[in-house]
Formats: sequence, C-alpha cells, structure tokens
Amino acid sequence: MDNRSEVREFLTSRRAKITPQQAGLPAAGQRRVKGLRREEVAMLAGVSAEYYARMERGNLAGASEAVLDALARALQLDESERAHLMDLARTANTTRKPSRRRGAQPIRPALQQLLDAMTEAPAFIRNGRLDILATNRLGKALYWPVFQDPARPVNLARFQFLNPGAGDYMTELDYQKAASAALLRTEAGQDPYNRDLSDLIGELSTRSEEFRTLWAAHDVRLHRTGLKRFRHPVVGDLALAFEGLPVPNDPGLTLTAMSAEPGSASADGLRLLASWAATLDQSGQQNTELASD
Repeated sequence: MDNRSEVREFLTSRRAKITPQQAGLPAAGQRRVKGLRREEVAMLAGVSAEYYARMERGNLAGASEAVLDALARALQLDESERAHLMDLARTANTTRKPSRRRGAQPIRPALQQLLDAMTEAPAFIRNGRLDILATNRLGKALYWPVFQDPARPVNLARFQFLNPGAGDYMTELDYQKAASAALLRTEAGQDPYNRDLSDLIGELSTRSEEFRTLWAAHDVRLHRTGLKRFRHPVVGDLALAFEGLPVPNDPGLTLTAMSAEPGSASADGLRLLASWAATLDQSGQQNTELASD
C-alpha cells in the first residue's frame, strides 16, 4: 500500500468529519467543502497552511511528534485514529522495505495450554489479519459455522464478507463487518509491507462491494472489549461479552475470551454449547490445521 495515498486519504477523510461548530469556529458564509478547510486545520494545529497542505498531500516525512500531536488534536482524533496517524508517520520516515509474507504463525504450546484450561469460556487466538490460529474446545464449538467454510486459513473477515450464511450466524453482521474492515485498516497501518495482509485486502476488495465501501472510509478501531451476538445453529441466540488481550510475548497476536451474564439465557446456552462441544471429534485435529493453507 502506498504510504502517501494512505496519508492523504486518511487526513482528508478526518478533516471532512469535523464541522466548524465542533472545532469552535464560526460557520458564517457559504462553505464549498465538507467539514473544515485546510487553512482552518492548519490554524488549529498551529502550523502554516502550506505545511499542512504538504502533509495532506501525503508527505509526513520529518513531521515531529509534537506536530502530529497538534494535528491529532485539531482533527479531534480518537485513540485508535491517533495511533494510526503515528503508524503512517513512522512508515513515512522509514526506508521502504520489500513486501514479505508472514506465513503461518506458530502458537506456542503454553498458549494452547492456556486456552485449553479455559473450560467455561469460549476463547481463541487471532493475528492482525483476523486469522483464527487456535481455539479451546468451547471456542471451536461457538465458531463452528466459520470453521465449516472451506477457505483456509480460517479468517473472520473473509467469512463475514464472502460467506452467504454469515448473516444467519452473526446477528449484527453489519457492525461486525465495519469492525473487521477497521481492524484490517489499523493492521495495514502497523504492518504496511505484509503481503499476506495485502492479498486478503485485495481479495475482499475484488469480491465484496461492501468491503470496498468500508475500506474507502479509512476508519480504524481498537477492538478491546464489547458484546458479540450470535445465532448459533445448535444452541440459538447468544449475547457474549468479550475481552481482547494482546499476547505480550507474541507481537501481533490477540487472545479473545467471551463470557455470558450469570443467570441469563446466554449462560444456559453456553452450558448447552459445552455439552455439544464434548461430543465433537477430539482426535487432535481441532487446532493443528487452523492456520494451514
């Protein structure tokens, strides 16, 4: 992905989202642009109009952290957007590296043991590309429809955008799609030379108009906690709180664990799911091929 284009489109899209009223500026007179004008952003950031115009044309080379912080405040960026801006600036100030493939990322035995010890909570480990690399028994049972998709590696975004049955299983599919596109955009800023990531984005862009639209919005997200809703083919509706925890010794990996509110119908559903999971084939194939091509 071209860094200058990424910077230009990200800054332009963020500028278009801020109204003069939100920025504390008078809105008098007819405006021909959506959101703020370039010179207004420059004034709010404390830089010259010429310097901001250069940045918005895609040139962040040499921009100091202080200038980037001021720009983030002027554009009212949230935590994820500010981090993305810093990632784009880091790439602009780094000698371009050749595209590379990551290959299947092995899961340390200790991580699999940790997953397996979580017997009452569905849990899985994913990478930044949204490949599911490992699960525990309950996690495999919960995401059973995803694993039935023949495409490999098992990938949440590919399932959401390309599998025609995704809407039957994920009851808030539009929200999930937007979240996945934003997570992939965030990952692209952090790892712009990952060819496997670029290939996935290219596949989704080619095959899904909805993904192309979401990708063009340049939204980014930190998906750390929230609520996931499912309509599982075996146990029915489930509403599960989730926590996404970075794995400190394995950069790029996230452990996601889910739970149901005690005494709720979803808690009953999880117990039923656990009973069903116990009947699944436990021949050792549950996790060994999750990341295989």
